[in-house]
Amino acid sequence: MTSPLESTTPSPRRISRVAVVTHGRRDVVADALARLCAFAESRGVQVVDAEAPDADIVVVLGGDGTMLRALAARLGTDVPVIGVNFGRVGFLASIEPVRMEDELSRVFAGEYRVVPLPTLEAEVGGRRFVALNDVVATSGTIGRMIELEWAIGDEDLGRVACDGLICATSSGSTAYNLSNGGPVLVRGLEASAVTFVAPHSLHARPMVVPRGAEVHVWNRTPDVDVLVIADGHASATLGRDDHVSIRLDDQRSLLATMPETTFFGRYRAVFGS
Repeated sequence: MTSPLESTTPSPRRISRVAVVTHGRRDVVADALARLCAFAESRGVQVVDAEAPDADIVVVLGGDGTMLRALAARLGTDVPVIGVNFGRVGFLASIEPVRMEDELSRVFAGEYRVVPLPTLEAEVGGRRFVALNDVVATSGTIGRMIELEWAIGDEDLGRVACDGLICATSSGSTAYNLSNGGPVLVRGLEASAVTFVAPHSLHARPMVVPRGAEVHVWNRTPDVDVLVIADGHASATLGRDDHVSIRLDDQRSLLATMPETTFFGRYRAVFGS
């Protein structure tokens, strides 16, 4: 049974070519990679290069960071990404290592779901970049507070002294946003979450913003630059009075999951007591 909010793409296809993306530390997944290759060969499935454009699916051996890297690499294609969890959290993965062969047998037969996930587009000075998890505006100097002015569309929402601001997608809402007390967005919601990091205010509360409403953030700090970070990578710098605009993008990343895996099930398994 799936969540009524989790939309899916048309029926998945049987797999004949699989690309594999691995954890940055190859020693962590060396045994699993050998097992996967041997199992794929036994099922007549060809293992191809990680960047091969004609792969039917990408299998990730890693955690959420590796999943994000693989999903980003496949933006704009119809190739979905499924994860075998070798990370600390592994919220995006739906296969545990001990069941890898059993679950991949089903995946290779076409028994999986594809869930389209929204992405963010950020714009700074005419430059645009895409994030799958979040766009963060944070102090460029460690230990220095910044002052951010923000608006939704053309509605001014004032200034907040803080350590930063997070704008997260539904998939990113369970990452940095969650650890800062932001709201969890269930997959299927066409919205982003805006959460301040360590705000020096009693009134700076998280906000859920619908698709079509742009988030604008200005650096109003006299002597500290603001870094704009997309999915953990520094992408731009805001000097005083520079700003970044953030919106839900039209591109979607394609997350493949086992048919019985739901957002709520993963939420309870990963974050529950």
